[in-house]
Amino acid sequence: MNFLSDPVPFLTNWLNGLLAGWGLPTVLVHLISYVIGGGILATGAMLLVLFLIWLERKLIGRIQDRLGPNRVGPYGLFQTLADMLKIFIKEHITPEGADKVPYELGPVLSVAAVLMVWAVLPFASSTRGTDLSVGLLFIFAVGSIGELAVILAGWGSNNKYALLGAFRAVALLISYSIPMLIVLLVPVMFAGSLSLNDLVLKQTVWYIVLAPVPALIFFISSVAEVGRSPFDLTEAESEIVSGFNIEYSGLKFGMFYVADFLHAFTISLIFSTIFLGGWRGPGAVQIPILGFVYYLIKTSVVYFLVVLMRGTLPRLRIDQMNNINWKFLTPFSLISVMVFALAAKAFPGSLRGHVLVLLSANALILALMLWAMNWFSAHRKRPVVVSHRRHEIVPNKDVSA
Repeated sequence: MNFLSDPVPFLTNWLNGLLAGWGLPTVLVHLISYVIGGGILATGAMLLVLFLIWLERKLIGRIQDRLGPNRVGPYGLFQTLADMLKIFIKEHITPEGADKVPYELGPVLSVAAVLMVWAVLPFASSTRGTDLSVGLLFIFAVGSIGELAVILAGWGSNNKYALLGAFRAVALLISYSIPMLIVLLVPVMFAGSLSLNDLVLKQTVWYIVLAPVPALIFFISSVAEVGRSPFDLTEAESEIVSGFNIEYSGLKFGMFYVADFLHAFTISLIFSTIFLGGWRGPGAVQIPILGFVYYLIKTSVVYFLVVLMRGTLPRLRIDQMNNINWKFLTPFSLISVMVFALAAKAFPGSLRGHVLVLLSANALILALMLWAMNWFSAHRKRPVVVSHRRHEIVPNKDVSA
């Protein structure tokens, strides 16, 4: 085993050998190894947020014809560090009458929900936290902890605006989770497994090629599920004054901020794993570090699309968001599952031999989607806006006369 080609297993075996040489029992050796590995992964993920914040500010600045941060450090690289130091030294203010337990748990659970997802992601052919047979189910089970964090924060803050923002956020998260989970049945049918590593290994042809329409539905739903623009109604400043986290300050607010950016990058990792082949690529099995590079490149492309949406698209109204989900994404996610299930039963065999059949199924679903969009647009009632004279104000008459 070479350190340069496969560094993580090399260091893991070295650490296990060192601990075993000290006479520690095998169970304790594995426990210490998992604790150290989990700590490094969680710390690295949270430090990655510093770079993601800077990168997103620069990208959105360029998209909107601005410079972005360019004063603190070269190219504004130290701006995020300055913001982090400011958050650390700001005062923690707890509102009067707040329910302390849910109020304090909200920020912690919001970050924990994202970090737990990283525990099952396959970063390379030999590098992963754990290979669960139900890894895909685990991801969305622990992701629901984020919804719990939102409602705890809104309820515990003792603020009507925070509570309203929490209700709106949870309604949004739960609504868009439905088409996202339904459409994931398509790659599960292809792979025949819920294991993330199996999903990667079975992608001799990327699932985005075989199922572009389900991939599009999953991408839109996942962006909405994390509350990213144009689906960021959870922080509609003009309506609910920053949403469920309005009563948080200092590091507690910073944890929500970290969870937001880390969640956006995490959905890019998940999309790359399920639809873009994850770490697969030329030489990725022989040289595992290459697989990590491929994984990072694919994730960066998806993350750029997420940032591009945030920098260009305006915020949707809540009725528009509900219409998109319940009248568009959810029905077509169900249609996609039925069509691909029928295609798999009618033409059994390897996926590579049935690419044309699957692409024809995608074309059928896409044509149906476009027809539904045109029909809905043509039959939607639009308010008539006309100018009219203001009504004259008539003084009240004395009805007793």
